[in-house]
Amino acid sequence: MGQVREQRIPLGNRPLLDTEDLDEARARVSAVFCPHRLELTGGAPGLAARLNSARLGGLRVNYLDYGAAVRIEPGELESFFLVQIPLAGRSLIRCGGQEIVSTPRLASLPSPSQHLDMRWEAGCPQLIVKFDRSAVEGALEVMLGERLDQPVVFDLGMDMTSGWVRAWRAMVDLVVGEADHDDGLAAQPLAVAHLENALLTSLLTEQPSNYRERLCAPRPPALPKVVRRAMEFIESHADLPLTTEEIARAVAVSGRSLQEGFRRHLGLTPMAYLRDVRLDRVHEELAAGDPARCTVTGVAARWGFLHQGRFAALYRERHGQAPSRTLRGC
Repeated sequence: MGQVREQRIPLGNRPLLDTEDLDEARARVSAVFCPHRLELTGGAPGLAARLNSARLGGLRVNYLDYGAAVRIEPGELESFFLVQIPLAGRSLIRCGGQEIVSTPRLASLPSPSQHLDMRWEAGCPQLIVKFDRSAVEGALEVMLGERLDQPVVFDLGMDMTSGWVRAWRAMVDLVVGEADHDDGLAAQPLAVAHLENALLTSLLTEQPSNYRERLCAPRPPALPKVVRRAMEFIESHADLPLTTEEIARAVAVSGRSLQEGFRRHLGLTPMAYLRDVRLDRVHEELAAGDPARCTVTGVAARWGFLHQGRFAALYRERHGQAPSRTLRGC
């Protein structure tokens, strides 16, 4: 516990709560999540509750530490999903008929349609990612190309040592780091939407659930004319925070079918095609820009490219020169 307190606490610039009062802690945490039962279980007072929280787009990222052993019983979460990642210590998580001991190596992913009851040990601060249930279910419906016939129920345990989860956690850490500042990712809605979509898509396709088998089933690829309509839609809406699911909805096919159609007929994904369109738009702006007023970083960020090294490599691969040379008219 002491070791975690000495390190830099996530979302330190976004404090919402720092209290030793149990009732205040319950009320403030309820305002961010939902009403719940909260009680000390360690036998001694010792509460030192701390909550830092920030919202970016449809995501809310949180750091929550009670500083004492507690029982938390919200019942059914109803309107949101959570991924809870202990940064130290252990917590017992029961959700529906599943039960796990969650540690830094095993996060928990309770499903909102099932009863949730938790016991956090003292010294178990957690990084919590909150997704709106409507966003999760909406993305899944578009990926399937049909309405859901039952609530989504994920496996409760999420193995933080597996390859896809390590990549997923890296995206979460990027969101958390940027959420601490007003002038970073928070000011770039295209990039935020891209990350949110990537986090959601990874969860739905990789984390075991009652829909995963249907998601992985082969689907017929989109016809070339549908692919062409999708290309036209992307080109005319490239300035918006598009997702594969939104593109698929616009041309009336499932997200999986659209992806397979793009791969078969273009050899890339819809998101890769969108990336190329945005690289072309960056090129157009830089070629017409005034080096005294225009910057590569600013134009790239406006089109959703935040990592300058990666952007520069992509740009050079597509346009044959560094973006700075395009801006200078070389």
